[in-house]
Amino acid sequence: MPLNFNDLQFVIGSADRAVAMSLLKPLPPFADEVIEFLNALSKELMKKSRGFSDVATFAFWCRKPALLQEKKSYDDLASRLGRGVIFHSTPSNVAVNFAFSFAAGLLAGNANIVRLPGKEFAQVDLICAVINELLQQDFQNLAPYICMVKYPPHKEISDAFSALCNGRVVWGGDETIARMRLSPLPPRAVEITFADRHSLQVINAEAYLQADNKERLAQDFYNDTYLSDQNACTSPRIIIWLGNKTETAREIFWQKLHLLLKDKYNLAPVQAVGKLSAFYKAAAEKPLRLCASPDNLIMRLELERLDEDLMDYKYNSGFFFEYQAENLAEILPLASVKCQTLTYFGLEKEQLAEFFKTVRPHGIDRAVPMGKSMDFTLVWDGYDLIRELSRKISIL
Repeated sequence: MPLNFNDLQFVIGSADRAVAMSLLKPLPPFADEVIEFLNALSKELMKKSRGFSDVATFAFWCRKPALLQEKKSYDDLASRLGRGVIFHSTPSNVAVNFAFSFAAGLLAGNANIVRLPGKEFAQVDLICAVINELLQQDFQNLAPYICMVKYPPHKEISDAFSALCNGRVVWGGDETIARMRLSPLPPRAVEITFADRHSLQVINAEAYLQADNKERLAQDFYNDTYLSDQNACTSPRIIIWLGNKTETAREIFWQKLHLLLKDKYNLAPVQAVGKLSAFYKAAAEKPLRLCASPDNLIMRLELERLDEDLMDYKYNSGFFFEYQAENLAEILPLASVKCQTLTYFGLEKEQLAEFFKTVRPHGIDRAVPMGKSMDFTLVWDGYDLIRELSRKISIL
């Protein structure tokens, strides 16, 4: 299918390159040349990422030692090859998500067509510029495997790229997925979708009170929540307290966070109004109380119970539900298929493993320590991206 669309811009690659991708030989997962390329990308971005913490995070993730460590998690790579061409539709409001998705597709052994965010981001420009430089210099052999494009949400363009691919990765939520699924895939193509999700956090009060690094924990919580204005699906919306002395722990925890916010976070008037409106809506329909706060940087709504529809009342910009639980099993009403990440502090891994073994929730695909909710891994939302985006060859 020709790609002669007026609204289609190739930031990396060309229409001819995209069409020719189906003729390329797939790569083995974690191919040496791919790891070397991503390591070179990491080094260049480390030099140029000043002021962009998200770019630095991506650069740190795709270092050669880190990728080789990831490779050790797979024991069947010798019998795997990439699926062919992967079309990535990435979210318009998250700057660096496209880079992680692209890297996963390349590591899995595929050629990649990546739809970049519609919103302008300096981070996107920086990463694409460095990729272009590397492909024109030491990594020309990988250039045929990489296209980066921009286009408005036009179905006919999505139709064309979907028809070319052996796999499609869709980020951006339920509406984006529904719209993209109007573009048919070839019969054997696979699809991975990252839908609207929410996340929660569990804190053991006694462990928190014993912690010496409470300022560091405040920063970790900030990174999980305010750094993305709670717009990331990984950002906790509700804080669950376990153990004794929860009142004392809560008071100190929120005080430490507030001191940090006064120096680091700016709340726009529209955000403040939005939080107030969300509170009124929740208070009209749920048994809760508004916890005292010196200003609107933090809004905490203490719950009497946990309802399955609680996340219908969620908001962002420092809007938190809070609940004191007797045990971890009480979070089950929140652990639906819509729940992605459980961040925790003061819990043992064995305790979490027992929860998943005995309670067996329909949701929660990952449990990570406080401060690590946004750390990308090749297993995301319950999908193993290397295995999903490659095919296993059986020889009997």
